[in-house]
Amino acid sequence: MYALVDCNNFYASCERVFQPKFNGKPVAILSNNDGCVISRSNEAKAVGIPMGAPAFQIKELIKEKKVKIFSSNYALYGDLSNRVMAILGQFTPNLEIYSIDEAFLNFDGMTISDYHNYGVQIKTRIQKWVGIPVCVGFAETKALSKVANKIAKKFQDRTQGVYVIDTEEKRIKALKWTKIEDVWGIGYRMTKKVKLRNINTAFDFVQPQHEAWIKKEMGVVGMRLKYELEGKSVLDLDSIPDQKKSIAVTRSFPKQIADFDLLRERVATFASVCAEKLRKQKSCCHTIIVMLVIDKHSIQTSKYYFTMAVTLPFATHSTLTISNTAIDILKKLYKGNENIKFKKAGVIVTELIDEDRKQFQLFDEENPKHLALMQVMDKLNNKIGDKKVKLATQNLNLTWNMNQNHLSPRYTTNFNDILEIQCQ
Repeated sequence: MYALVDCNNFYASCERVFQPKFNGKPVAILSNNDGCVISRSNEAKAVGIPMGAPAFQIKELIKEKKVKIFSSNYALYGDLSNRVMAILGQFTPNLEIYSIDEAFLNFDGMTISDYHNYGVQIKTRIQKWVGIPVCVGFAETKALSKVANKIAKKFQDRTQGVYVIDTEEKRIKALKWTKIEDVWGIGYRMTKKVKLRNINTAFDFVQPQHEAWIKKEMGVVGMRLKYELEGKSVLDLDSIPDQKKSIAVTRSFPKQIADFDLLRERVATFASVCAEKLRKQKSCCHTIIVMLVIDKHSIQTSKYYFTMAVTLPFATHSTLTISNTAIDILKKLYKGNENIKFKKAGVIVTELIDEDRKQFQLFDEENPKHLALMQVMDKLNNKIGDKKVKLATQNLNLTWNMNQNHLSPRYTTNFNDILEIQCQ
């Protein structure tokens, strides 16, 4: 038996944990630079706050409906997510963290007489220990547990936020209720295709007459999804990889930038963060990519993306090497584009290997002093905090130059932001 545990309106719920005065009131979370709406409470949905809407376009609606706006506080959200996942690990050792607010659980080999009661225990413990509301869906497959979770969330008053698909009758009823666009793995483009074949629900999708078409148009992925919805488990829990295949740090600028020195500072900062992440996961990279993006709404041109990659003759996780290489790439991208204003930049490191598998070169190798220097930098930054030790090319006062006009405190990750309570 599988379960999908999904946090309800996760970002908004995280803000409410430490500010319960906003319980029952419309709350919306904005993306980087306070750009678009990326999370909404049920109350915000009810008053018509659209998902993904640019904040400036709905400014009057926010004011009229008295919607509380927050800037993205990823330090807080990440920490609360880790606490939720740690609690889930107490209910089964078989856990797949699917996203920051979702996880699959597998209960094979465990004796559970009442899955609904077990789900209520999961829900109650997370609510009590972390303060985050969740819903739990149980089923024989991962895809069906997704469906069960949607039912639990849709009908919380009747299900207590927990729903179990454990009979054929429940499975068929759930598939008939589920719209095809809500099926896990069916994207926007595929939804249009399947609807042309009069496939409007998950139940329509599993009918035998569509099998040949699914195999042709969707391949193995489509057939696996069909089997899963039929109650045949073919998707196991994915193990967490030891390291990422690539690391990307990209950000939009608060204002469009044309000045090279400002671009260089941003690229140097992004490269430094990439290098730090490499060292944290004990890996090195071979290839460094820099990208620049133009706002296509402000200028008419045939090219909006500028990107270039450089592969080093040796693997590295040195901030100096990665930053200098990224700046060299930036110089080449910037040449001939001096009058263009860019809205976004990014640095990507890829072709990663474990640092203990790094092969040393005979003629072209990195300065061996870099390793000791990086160790000292990391030690000082871990001790002092807020990345006080930086390269001279970086802005010494900023890590991210973003608009965060509605940012809440980092209650659980910064001692200076710890919650204060007045006792009388």
